[in-house]
Amino acid sequence: QGQLVESGGALVHTGGSLRLSCAASGFTNSITTMGWYRQAPGKQREMVATITRGNSAAHADSVKGRFTIARDNAKNTVFLQMNSLKPEDTAVYYCSADRFSRTYWGGGTQVTVSS
Repeated sequence: QGQLVESGGALVHTGGSLRLSCAASGFTNSITTMGWYRQAPGKQREMVATITRGNSAAHADSVKGRFTIARDNAKNTVFLQMNSLKPEDTAVYYCSADRFSRTYWGGGTQVTVSS
């Protein structure tokens, strides 16, 4: 059974930086797009960034210029470098991986940005 495990979430001050990591195991062959999503309290889960196996990336408008997604196919890992963090970035961040017709999700990592 496939598994995604996120790490790197923390409490930081406004303007700070964090790097999230997500490692896939158990189903690493045929993973296509990987991504990061986030869900703040009382809000729907939203896409933050996605990246294809060929490293074509897309970022939400709210994070463009501040966040960068990257992946290491050899290590089946996806990263999210987050700079210039704002209080509105506070959320649980989830990693996703698409394989065939299914999307797998990690358990999430909490990012809290204090003002």
